[in-house]
Amino acid sequence: MNYFYLCRMKLGNRLFKAREVSVWLALVPMAVLVAILALVIKTFGADAIEGGSQIALLVASSVAALIAVVVCRCKWSTLEKAIVNNIRTSASAIIILLLIGAVASTWMLSGIVPTLMYYGLKIIHPSVFLAVACLICAVVAIVTGSSWTTIATIGVALVGVGEAQGYAEGWVAGAIISGAYFGDKVSALSDTTVLASSTVRVPLFEHIKYMTITTIPSFVIALIIFFVVSLSHNVDDSMQMAELANTLQNSFNISAWLLIVPAVTMILIAKRLPALVTLFLSVVMACVAMVVAQPEIISSIGGSEEFAVFRALMTACSTSTALDTGNAMINDLVATSGMQGMLNTIWLVLCAMCFGGVMAGSGMLAALTQLFAKFVYRTASIVASTLATGVFANLLTADQYISIIITGETFRELYEKRGLEARLLSRSVEDTATVTSVLVPWNSCGMTQSTVLGVATLTYLPYCLFNLISPLMSLLVAILGYKIKRVERSE
Repeated sequence: MNYFYLCRMKLGNRLFKAREVSVWLALVPMAVLVAILALVIKTFGADAIEGGSQIALLVASSVAALIAVVVCRCKWSTLEKAIVNNIRTSASAIIILLLIGAVASTWMLSGIVPTLMYYGLKIIHPSVFLAVACLICAVVAIVTGSSWTTIATIGVALVGVGEAQGYAEGWVAGAIISGAYFGDKVSALSDTTVLASSTVRVPLFEHIKYMTITTIPSFVIALIIFFVVSLSHNVDDSMQMAELANTLQNSFNISAWLLIVPAVTMILIAKRLPALVTLFLSVVMACVAMVVAQPEIISSIGGSEEFAVFRALMTACSTSTALDTGNAMINDLVATSGMQGMLNTIWLVLCAMCFGGVMAGSGMLAALTQLFAKFVYRTASIVASTLATGVFANLLTADQYISIIITGETFRELYEKRGLEARLLSRSVEDTATVTSVLVPWNSCGMTQSTVLGVATLTYLPYCLFNLISPLMSLLVAILGYKIKRVERSE
């Protein structure tokens, strides 16, 4: 059976039926994208997201559009409409990303994140180091929404301490990455979480809640293993931890009262308020906490001129800030980028929406989807195909953002036709495209974390227990059919 998507165009008074879009033809733009991305990653490394990846998407979009118009005889207006519709669906996600930037900065500068870190560092004991390190990274990643920031700051500190205590570098890095990616995955502040939910058109908090079915068991299993391994070590040198904790205490007014802000934010999330409302209120509360609890930081950022408080708050929310704490590691942690730091991600989203729009409007995405449809018959096999695509997308595109978008867009229509919930797709995407990116040596995530931690990707790969268990747990839940509901097919 031949699967194809028909485009039509009028030329004078004649109506032409478009040619069939073959799978091989649909793979051409994908091949172009992979080839350019490979060159971009090799040339720019971790900085690929700062422009190279976006241009690669636009070039691939141009190739897809050229094939669609010249070979498939699609009208340009059809492609343009598909692009506009794609971008329109990402509008709320873009605002959410901007608010996430503001939340991350205000939570840091108000002392909320430093307070959480301070108490976390105080409870570490050598005999449970791996488990606690994993937990600390999970908490920091949840409240910051960034696995990269977590690993590049507290993660670096934990690597040094872990190695000093006699742990193999692979185990230490694996515990740090497992915790950071768990926290990133379930955080409402995470750009990848927002991207996965928005690509598949699933409300953010609904997406996160459904993910916990596979994510929490995976994390608990990983945590238990880290705890058991930690019990065999007994080293009492925690001077570096004490130094970091003291630096945080000297640089910020650490207070348990500041934890009211994340507590209220969690309550708002539990009440299922819209993500935009929750994030905005979280920013407002953090700004108030910053004024009340961190007057020295307000003065440092806003100066002593008129409207210093206003200047400090606007700067904290919108642009980059840096504080000198006397400790280079803590300086990196408390440096923030505000909404400005999300612009590269937003740029990437817009370019990816262009690529997805052209691929969908031309019928190429439908052709690729039908290819997968030939091999899937049951829910478990559809989920398995989604998981496999997420892994291979990370291998081929070397970028987790693009992998999330490609996997979500490829299977969205198939899930809808098979009567499967969109949230099952968004969860499956996150269970692979997000967490396996760091396991690929040439992926932007793998290269970055390997460089930051000073541990080779293949060295820490076997010990990233959460990242390895997560896809398997997703498949197991699909096989069992737990909490998987059928919905009415849209015609």
